Amino acid sequence: MASSKFGLREELINKACSLAMKAYKYPEKLYLHDKSSKTDVIFSFAGTWSVNEWFSKNPFGKKEINRDQFPSLRSISNDEVATVNEAFLNRFLTISPHILKEVGKAVAENKQIVFTGHSSGGAIAILVTVWFLQQQYKPDSTINLRKLPFCVTFGSPLVGDRIFNHALGRENWSQYFLHFVSRYDIIPRVLFAPLSSIERYLPLILDYLNPKTTLPVQEPIEEASKLYENVMRNASSLTSHAASQLMGNTNRLSETLSSFIELSPYRPFGNYIIFTDDESELLLVKNPDAILQILFYSFQLRSEAEVQQVAIRSLKEHQKYLDKLQSLETKNVTDLDSWDGLPLSSDGVVGRERIDTLLNNLGLSTRARLCLCAAKELEKQKLRNQERIDGKMRNIENGIEKLERYKAKCEANKHSYYDAFKKSKGHDDFAANVTRLELVGIIDEIMEMIKRYELPDGFEGREEWLNIGTRYRRIVEPLDIANYYRHLKNEDTGAYMIKGRPKRYRFTQKWREYAFKMEKGSSWESCFWAEVEELEICLRTSNNFGLSEDVRERISHLDEKVESWIHRGELGADVFFEGSTFIKWWNTLPEQLRSESRISGLINKTFCP
Repeated sequence: MASSKFGLREELINKACSLAMKAYKYPEKLYLHDKSSKTDVIFSFAGTWSVNEWFSKNPFGKKEINRDQFPSLRSISNDEVATVNEAFLNRFLTISPHILKEVGKAVAENKQIVFTGHSSGGAIAILVTVWFLQQQYKPDSTINLRKLPFCVTFGSPLVGDRIFNHALGRENWSQYFLHFVSRYDIIPRVLFAPLSSIERYLPLILDYLNPKTTLPVQEPIEEASKLYENVMRNASSLTSHAASQLMGNTNRLSETLSSFIELSPYRPFGNYIIFTDDESELLLVKNPDAILQILFYSFQLRSEAEVQQVAIRSLKEHQKYLDKLQSLETKNVTDLDSWDGLPLSSDGVVGRERIDTLLNNLGLSTRARLCLCAAKELEKQKLRNQERIDGKMRNIENGIEKLERYKAKCEANKHSYYDAFKKSKGHDDFAANVTRLELVGIIDEIMEMIKRYELPDGFEGREEWLNIGTRYRRIVEPLDIANYYRHLKNEDTGAYMIKGRPKRYRFTQKWREYAFKMEKGSSWESCFWAEVEELEICLRTSNNFGLSEDVRERISHLDEKVESWIHRGELGADVFFEGSTFIKWWNTLPEQLRSESRISGLINKTFCP
């Protein structure tokens, strides 16, 4: 097996597996670590055998992550946070403070760090690795990252949902996770089922798997069979629903069923290395949709007798990873990405012969292969979508440049372009509106793709789109605000910032705040005019009663922000032109507020002769 497939040496993977199994001998320890090498250090976490440490509650024991702990685990634009298994998260939170010192020491020595675990120990290793990678976004004072870690798991259960997977893909972190899975190991599939369907059988199964149990435990054949049946029944519902979405099925039955049957939120991510029946062959799969289908279809059995036979085998398979990896360097690894995903021919032969043999060894049916084709096609479609909108970037830049010229022309005439557009009395204003609407059409199409996750995970993190999105927001949103208040939409709909602001601006603002590690909602310079309009309304309607404390605080906050925006060049000098909406509002403020203002000097000395 070539190390280039994974970016990690075979000997280090073997060493990680040995330490993962060794961790069971020391259940009193939160983790073990091997620091004997001068170049690398391995931290391992033991699996647990209590149902309470697998499921915190019904049905699936899920919990949304804390944004402060994992700020990257979310969709930036849609602001959906990741969901993870709460029991695994709680155990991670218990362990993380204790491992910090040793991890920091390994970083200081510039060693390659590997986190590893078998069974639920793998789930803890995953969360610790994400926490470590997170230091790039939210640095810990004790850690200065110079070399990114790897996570190697063996028979690990699933940990997070599709947002978890999306976030790791966006950050380009999925490549650092290697998950070894046996075809007949049930543990990587067990969280497809809700606790209520397996709680009668899971405790005995965990006792049987526990290498430290002191009680004699017979082979739980009946319980293992029932566990298999319930896991696969739920997995069938989940993968069928996922497959219908992959294939663009318009049948509403799947959506109707999912509305009253809660499906497992957990999804695979990272690199899955799957042992086939011929253990000299390994299949590498990176596409999470394909992995989900393989986990289900490779574990399907045909008869009750086969279920009973394989049920116990699945438990034994869960304990055999160290044996399977003994000859790791002699194994052949085939990357499913090299499969061309061709449609099935009449005799069921697909694409390349070698991968076809591997898929046969995994027992994948014709339907399973169709699902893999659909998963690959969806991935290609996302890339095609991205290529198509990349082709429109020049059109967006041209539109932005037209509006920047419009703004410069207004400034040359000592007019704010906001006020000129709000009045819209000339040909230039009409042309600017046409350009604005053309840009809205392009940008809204992109925003809808992002909302529906129809672009590659990494799209939100691309620097070129971050830059053009910020330019677009700053030049175009003031025009949308001018149009909003010119047509008095605030009287019907409400304040622009609360009711009227389109997602094209909310999304691009979030991109910038995330990229520059800014406080949520802090980059609202393009909404300056909306706040001025609303404060003008507040001032006009409160003359007889005086300004409320809330309005005074808003004025003070705006004053502070304007000062910083002007100094950073994020707000143009045109806002201070005599006769602008801002200056008219400013002149109606009580004298005390104006005299205490941070920007009064700018207004009186620089921009208002």
